[in-house]
Amino acid sequence: MNVNWKGMLPIEGTVIIVEDDPTLRSLMTDILSEVGANTLAFVTADDALTHLLENHGQCPLVIVDQSLPGQVQGAEFIVMLQGKWPLIASILTSGYLLDPTQVPASTIYLQKPFSLDDLVIAVATLLQPGHPIHQISSQRTDS
Repeated sequence: MNVNWKGMLPIEGTVIIVEDDPTLRSLMTDILSEVGANTLAFVTADDALTHLLENHGQCPLVIVDQSLPGQVQGAEFIVMLQGKWPLIASILTSGYLLDPTQVPASTIYLQKPFSLDDLVIAVATLLQPGHPIHQISSQRTDS
């Protein structure tokens, strides 16, 4: 996989991904690794919340699906995080169209299927405001 973006600043800390689909979870982990992020992935928000509580919220960003197994769903998880750790940025994903009132404040919503570029842009928008990224042209010119 080749992420054709430049201008990403170093990402401090570990990005938490909460996604029950193993293929999408692996793809998001790979994409974020390509832009320099360390990631930790969970199948349920319950497990991610336990991890964050044990590690005192040391995380710059969570990417969480709305519909998950377990007790806590995506938007509810984000609201809980915002109450305890307001500096953690958040991206909410869903295969279903969500009413804008379901998306927590200051959260970017990506409807599935979203593109690799959409995910990279959302991460950059949240983690490095004021420092735009630029797409690198993948076309070659032969002389």
